[in-house]
Amino acid sequence: MSSPRFLDSFTAPKDILAEMASEIAGEPLSSTPPSRQIAARQSEYHNRRFDRKEHQSDDAFKAAEEGQAVLGGYQDAMRLQRLEREEARVSRAIERKVEAEGKMDIDKTLTPSHVDMEEVEEQGLVRKRRWDAVETEVQDSHGEWSQVVVVSSMPKKRRSRWDEPPPIVVVDVPNLKKTSRWDQAPTVGAMLSPILMTESRTNESDVRRGYLTDEALNALIPATGYIIVTPPAGHQPFAHAHKLAEIPTILEEGFHIKETSDAAGAGLIQELLTDIPDIGPLAFFRQEDAQYFALLVKAEDERELSVDELKERKILCLLLKIKNGSLTMRKAALRQITDKAREFGAGPLFDKILPLLMERTLEDQERHLLVKVVDRVLYKLDDLVRPYVHKILVVIEPLLIDDDYYTRIEGREIISNLAKAAGLAHMISTMRPDIDHVDEYVRNTTARAFAVVASALGVPSLLPFLKAVCRSRKSWQARHTGARIVQQIAILSGCGILPHLRALVDCIGRGLEDEQPKVRTMTALAFAALAEATSPYGIESFDTVLKSLWLGIRVHRGKNLAAFLKAAGSVLPLMDPDHAGTYVKQLSGVLVKEFRTADEDMKKIVLKVLQQCAATEGVTAEQIKADFLPHFFDAFWVRRLALERRSYRQLVETTVALAQKAGASDIVVRIADGLKDGFEPFRKMVAEAVMKVVASSGVSDIDERLEIRLVDGILFAFQEQMTEDPVVLDAFGTIVNALGIRVRPYLTQIVSTILWRLNNKSAKVRQQAADLVTCIAITIQQCGEDMLLNKLGLVLFEQLG
Repeated sequence: MSSPRFLDSFTAPKDILAEMASEIAGEPLSSTPPSRQIAARQSEYHNRRFDRKEHQSDDAFKAAEEGQAVLGGYQDAMRLQRLEREEARVSRAIERKVEAEGKMDIDKTLTPSHVDMEEVEEQGLVRKRRWDAVETEVQDSHGEWSQVVVVSSMPKKRRSRWDEPPPIVVVDVPNLKKTSRWDQAPTVGAMLSPILMTESRTNESDVRRGYLTDEALNALIPATGYIIVTPPAGHQPFAHAHKLAEIPTILEEGFHIKETSDAAGAGLIQELLTDIPDIGPLAFFRQEDAQYFALLVKAEDERELSVDELKERKILCLLLKIKNGSLTMRKAALRQITDKAREFGAGPLFDKILPLLMERTLEDQERHLLVKVVDRVLYKLDDLVRPYVHKILVVIEPLLIDDDYYTRIEGREIISNLAKAAGLAHMISTMRPDIDHVDEYVRNTTARAFAVVASALGVPSLLPFLKAVCRSRKSWQARHTGARIVQQIAILSGCGILPHLRALVDCIGRGLEDEQPKVRTMTALAFAALAEATSPYGIESFDTVLKSLWLGIRVHRGKNLAAFLKAAGSVLPLMDPDHAGTYVKQLSGVLVKEFRTADEDMKKIVLKVLQQCAATEGVTAEQIKADFLPHFFDAFWVRRLALERRSYRQLVETTVALAQKAGASDIVVRIADGLKDGFEPFRKMVAEAVMKVVASSGVSDIDERLEIRLVDGILFAFQEQMTEDPVVLDAFGTIVNALGIRVRPYLTQIVSTILWRLNNKSAKVRQQAADLVTCIAITIQQCGEDMLLNKLGLVLFEQLG
């Protein structure tokens, strides 16, 4: 028998399917809008700011002038920090002990014990009852005079339920014995699909059948002309209050929409205030604001309030206007609170502002306004803010690690003004306990704050303190934070650290050989930041650490190696060409070995270091072709990397740098076939790389054979694109314009493709074709193909109507 013949299957064109998929992906109701609350969209690491504890320290300078003892100063802060560290150590030890005991319990195997037959017989098992067996009486274990037996044998008294509501009768229960009760009210049986009593129905019944209060009676009948009859002296109610219940009534069946809310009618929903006395109408007033502005809601006589209470109410009034008021109200309140800052005092102001900034439901606009208030108030208070420096830092430091750039700028401005107002000595004494804090989050934010202080007050003023911190013998956390401070100073100040580069290198130089791996890693990252900030100058300052740096590359593995590679790659552009070539040759073996790594961070660093090696003057094109190119394309130019956005951009930039050193033809010939790949993200990545290589290096060394492959591949990528992305379109235009008159043999095929796509049903396809005409029209004219231009112009003119 012949095999069965299957029918051909038909489907819609690819462009139609892509358009339908994009429409489904862009469904407006498919995804909920992102929350405007800051804490809702931040990670768990960022939300650790709510766990920090602030302390208030007195002004040491003012206390010394007045001859008073300093309370809550540096000594108390260090004692508290040591206590927290000891608590963390004990908790870790307890966790390790519990974990070890859990593993020991899992390893134990319980062997079932042997049970003798005699023990089984003595248990007296109860056998099943048989119809032909005589049932034996089981005597109680208690004696004749046992109180338990006597009590259990006493007859039970039957309860009288004449004063209780009748039970609900279910109709559909089979074989239900019906009894006649004359004292029961008639009830309605349950339906086949019973309707549950909702809370609103219960509330309605309670309101309708509950006791009437005096206020309700006064609303129903006049208050005068009636008296309340007192019950007789010997009167007793016939039932207890907890047994009273309404007689079941017939409930209306079916669904109906209520015109008013029962919860609102019963007073269960509180209306949010928008008009507060002495303030005026507000834009909004959330439920969370009530706990901070509760004093304003209460109507109090100002003549009975003290001066401090009046000041507190005034501050709350101004803050509420700034936070929730209109634009005009906000400007006036901000100006008023700024002018009267010294009159209000630092304590009352910050005691009200800082808790608002730590609210979990705070939004971006509210935080921006409150941060502006803190900035204005700091400028006016000046040195009066010293007792509240740590409280302000606890609130403002999290802004330095925010995802938003402008939020980080706001945080830097606040800390900079705070450092100028409080002074360097007070800032160091306040922030010193957080340098070796147990929590890494606190150390991270403290290091960034110290970098802002250094940029505000000058790096030389902070260098003695930095040197002491980086060489601390008591705590490796302090050395780790010191290296991070240097890294953040380099990132923040840029080339401004060049006069202080040697001193900064000396501060952290010993960290490359530290006993703690984390300290070595952070020190290497700090050197990378210093080299990038001062490039291409300052190689003399790194002479003392080059040996330790290259030795660490051979010794370390994993994340430590990634940090050392990043530092070495950043130092290479600073070297002389002769020395740079030698160091790159030593570095090439380690780099090629790490090409196959699975760590994403290591991949990104390896690509960056390779880009820096290619950009170094001392490295030759032959060295790049022999040592890096074969392994580079085999390891990185794969489909999987096209989906990783973190490595995608770095791979393209590294490829362009290699092309500038080795030549465009050696790069394009290896990736040109990727333009015909079946995976669209990979085609887009190849098109972008080819576009940037051609734009930077030109096409002078591209032969005719490679030229045909390139044009054919970009035509295929342009025709097969499924998404609306300008990458392939820009690459097409760049390649055609770079080839110039060399593209003349391929113009007929290109124009035919454009004309076919101009008549496509999809509007996006026609738009891409028209955009391509815009990109290559000048090149078509340079080739002397006016007839093709006229044909394109005619079709475009016809498309206008």
